[in-house]
Amino acid sequence: MSTINVGIIGFGTVGAGVFEVLCANRDMIASRVGAQVVVKRIADLDITSDRGIAFQPDRSLFTLDALEVIHDPEIDVVVELIGGLETARTLILEAMKTGKHVVTANKALLAECGPDIYRTAEAYGVGLGFEASVGGGIPIIGALKNGLSANRIQTCIGILNGTSNYILTRMTQEGLPFSDAVEEAVRLGFAEDPPTLDVNGTDAAHKLAIIISIAFGEPVSFKDIYREGIVAVTPDDIRFADEFGYGIKLLAIAKDLGDRIEARVHAAMIPKDHILANVNEAFNAIYLEGDFVGPNLYYGLGAGRRPTGSAVASDIIALARDIRCGNRVRIPPLAHVKAPIRDIVIQPIQDLVTPYYFRVSALDRPGVLSRIAGILADHQISISSVIQKGRGRKGPVPIVMLTHEARERDVQKAISLIDDLDVVPEKTVVIRVEGGQP
Repeated sequence: MSTINVGIIGFGTVGAGVFEVLCANRDMIASRVGAQVVVKRIADLDITSDRGIAFQPDRSLFTLDALEVIHDPEIDVVVELIGGLETARTLILEAMKTGKHVVTANKALLAECGPDIYRTAEAYGVGLGFEASVGGGIPIIGALKNGLSANRIQTCIGILNGTSNYILTRMTQEGLPFSDAVEEAVRLGFAEDPPTLDVNGTDAAHKLAIIISIAFGEPVSFKDIYREGIVAVTPDDIRFADEFGYGIKLLAIAKDLGDRIEARVHAAMIPKDHILANVNEAFNAIYLEGDFVGPNLYYGLGAGRRPTGSAVASDIIALARDIRCGNRVRIPPLAHVKAPIRDIVIQPIQDLVTPYYFRVSALDRPGVLSRIAGILADHQISISSVIQKGRGRKGPVPIVMLTHEARERDVQKAISLIDDLDVVPEKTVVIRVEGGQP
């Protein structure tokens, strides 16, 4: 039986997971590929620490120099798992120029430097796998490239960041303040310290950019995707949302509007009976609608050594099959041999039309609600439900409203005027509503 040799650059959590799955399931993988898949070299800055995995690599496999992996003539597939941007980009491009197939889990790199990497892969006729860049162990990239390839993707709504989902779950189930939920997530290993890119929406936006690029065949600019995080969400908002029949999740949303694409990441209220409302803890889920297949849901662990290592290994196996059959490239990086004719235009967030939730902190005085309602009416914003609590207590009281569909630019103008009122001492909380009425 022939051998497919793999070189791993970066032997941290994910790199160790890749090695573990390739060793643990060696015989099964060989039977599926028709060749032995062997890790021949490993490059890392730490070549002595025990990674805590069942299968320990022989020390002779290790090197401190990533270029030794890339320029080893016997290595067929280079796996980049160091993260970051410039160094990873340089190593990937160098590997491609030497004729190596590449696998990466680097979502930030693909979202921000994707066009250069995709072009280089095509120019040198090498494969590029990045299943692990979105959703950890969820095979969403393979589904978009293969299983759903006959469909136009019309809608994608995803919970793509396990850290934020864990934090919101704890805030919902235990009533924890945001800071306490973050502290718990860090302590239990569900979050970095601090988890800035998770809670501000950047991580989910990186992943959404990759999904959109595959769905529509051209890389989109990560910077064009509107993003905000969950920092402003409080237990009060979660309780009020519950009274209205909603839960709150950090959602990554993309919709095909025909002449443009809606692409946004932010905290959103969704009906409690929506399938995504019941995705909790550190799990991810991606809901897709295709024009022929209809609704699809993909659910699983979005991070971790074993799920992410599994996803990386799936790319290695796919490339190994192509190598064994003599195919250099079977599927282009974005799964389109020829890019679609139309350009991808991201709709500005100001043009978004959706229902909204407002929590206005106002002094309890006569006529306050009518003043607020008057400003909303002047900006074509219609109220569907109102909750007002705390009458008679000192200080501001919450006035909580759900609106009918309104345009983002009108909402922002109205909220600016409301926040300027002398009876509104705190900034109004605004949360968009997704998924219809409960």
